[in-house]
Amino acid sequence: MSNATIDAAVAAISEKLGGASFDGSAKFAIEGEGTVIVDSNGVREATDADEAEVTMTADADTFQEIMSGDLNPTAAFMSGKLQLDGDMGTAMKLGGVLS
Repeated sequence: MSNATIDAAVAAISEKLGGASFDGSAKFAIEGEGTVIVDSNGVREATDADEAEVTMTADADTFQEIMSGDLNPTAAFMSGKLQLDGDMGTAMKLGGVLS
């Protein structure tokens, strides 16, 4: 796992949230890198014990495109670049924040 990639992901998601808390829990699994969780406690690297309402999985390039605003999370899902496991409503709520 690349700590630099996960640290950058935590920073990018935190910036998008702008200090607001997230009402729900979601994991971003970045293939080959690690997992980040967003919940009412903030944004951090996920551990195996962390549970979430939804897990979103993508490769590092897709995740970076979503964070930079070059790729809409809904478009990423519809094109198969972003996979979801869990509650679609939570994913959409977080997607709205990240767009």
